[in-house]
Amino acid sequence: MTNQIHNIPSVRVADLPQNSPFSFKIKPDQAELSKISKDLELLELRKLSFAGALHPQGKSDWTLKAVIGATVVQPCVITLEPVTSRIDVPVERHFLSLMPEIDSEEEEIEMPEDENAELLGDQIDLAEIMRESLALNLPLFPRAQNAELEENAFTEPGKKAMTDEDARPFAGLAALRESLSDKDRE
Repeated sequence: MTNQIHNIPSVRVADLPQNSPFSFKIKPDQAELSKISKDLELLELRKLSFAGALHPQGKSDWTLKAVIGATVVQPCVITLEPVTSRIDVPVERHFLSLMPEIDSEEEEIEMPEDENAELLGDQIDLAEIMRESLALNLPLFPRAQNAELEENAFTEPGKKAMTDEDARPFAGLAALRESLSDKDRE
């Protein structure tokens, strides 16, 4: 059984077929693209799609396998010029009716083996998974082509600013060695 969903934010688990995958495809309209763009502080969100299927696992668990595709425009971290990026990444989530037990008395808590595991509720919010996946896959430092970071030095008035050259760990030793070798030549 294949179902196509458009712009439905969530699916009731009780309505999912128990013996076949439940396919979906979400393509937000322009109003929703604008809202997501604003929420994620993007300059523009040109395209966004989220398509895949929920697969039954055993009697009560589900696995979501999908692909998120988007064209985003963000400001360059150096020049603030618009930078367009394409995102096409797989998304996988596991919805478990019972999460593995964690011993709360231990000082250190180990992360579960499956970092994609979530507790299954009454509904699976596909639109929220789409937004989370987009946010997690945005370029962290978008950079315009040929954008170069110039050296800047900032400090308090009246003090000499520390430069990148000063921050090099052996710059002082090199200067000392030079001065010592100059004395040896004399």
